Amino acid sequence: MNKVILMGRLTRDPEVRYGAGENSTAVVRYTIAVDRRFKRDGE
Repeated sequence: MNKVILMGRLTRDPEVRYGAGENSTAVVRYTIAVDRRFKRDGE
């Protein structure tokens, strides 16, 4: 299993969906807002 750590502020309530069938898995969709602390070329 992979591990990811995301830090930020939730912009709305998480959206939970469940798969069909007897082995249904839960999938959560959410959006986060983060502060940018870097500059791209030309900015």
